[in-house]
Amino acid sequence: MKFPTPYTLKQIATIIGTEYVGSDDFPVMGMNEIHVVEKGDIVFVDHPKYYSKALNCKATIVLINKKVECPEGKALLISDDPFRDFNKLTLFFKPFIKAQNSISSLAKIGKDTVIQPNCFLGNNVVIGDNCTIHSNVSIYDNCVIGNNVTIHAGSVLGSDAFYYKKRPEGYDKLLSGGRVVIEDDVDIGALCTLDKGVTGDTLVKKGSKLDNQVHVGHDTVIGERCLIASQTGIAGCVVIEDEVTLWGQVGVTSAATIGKKAVVMAQTGVSKSLEGGKNYFGSPVEEAREKLRQIAYVKQIPSIIKRLDK
Repeated sequence: MKFPTPYTLKQIATIIGTEYVGSDDFPVMGMNEIHVVEKGDIVFVDHPKYYSKALNCKATIVLINKKVECPEGKALLISDDPFRDFNKLTLFFKPFIKAQNSISSLAKIGKDTVIQPNCFLGNNVVIGDNCTIHSNVSIYDNCVIGNNVTIHAGSVLGSDAFYYKKRPEGYDKLLSGGRVVIEDDVDIGALCTLDKGVTGDTLVKKGSKLDNQVHVGHDTVIGERCLIASQTGIAGCVVIEDEVTLWGQVGVTSAATIGKKAVVMAQTGVSKSLEGGKNYFGSPVEEAREKLRQIAYVKQIPSIIKRLDK
């Protein structure tokens, strides 16, 4: 998330009520999660296990729960609860604003685009030309949709990230201030859900096709010309490269990368990153030929046991 105008370190510290290490006028351009941060961004960290990673990432402002040595060229925001204060910043820069109508007056709809009855389009939604949005689709605030996109009935774009911190009193939600971005020539089936980024974008690139009942987690990137079949569940921060095929009921773990032109067979559990250009199957996932060979061996076990018993 980039701020509408640059802020100073002192201004940000005042918003969240924290101490800081760095010059008053140290520039702050935005905030983001660690895997997508850039120079000028704030990143938060609240566990010693991840201090080094946060302090050495591309972000130049670190919201942290302990005074540590500040790396050269960076600044610190010292907070007793970085998770809470990251949420404060999200609320400040991306507050929830109630829509006044089912199609917000702030939404922009392109030429020859059809919006069927009972749809909801939130504030600042942008939809390109020649799109068809079928009935009962909900498109939350700030989502961006390209040209020649079809979204079938009951799908939801821009729902919150599934991201919680466990506290003694229960689960505390990390607020989502990002977007869903759909490029040109994408088809999205019925009853799909695409969560917005926590601070960045969940992205579906041009020409990709999603079947019915597909879930895409926050900050995931789906490449060009991918095919994703029904009941597939993709966790947050996944990268799916171009021309990947995921068949029905595939599950993909958080932060995995699936390489270009990989094919993942139905009911596979993707628990790690996969190289491109290969076929995969099983849970835990392996190359399909090897997994099927293992299954064939397992089927021979009863006959082997019988021979040994004789």
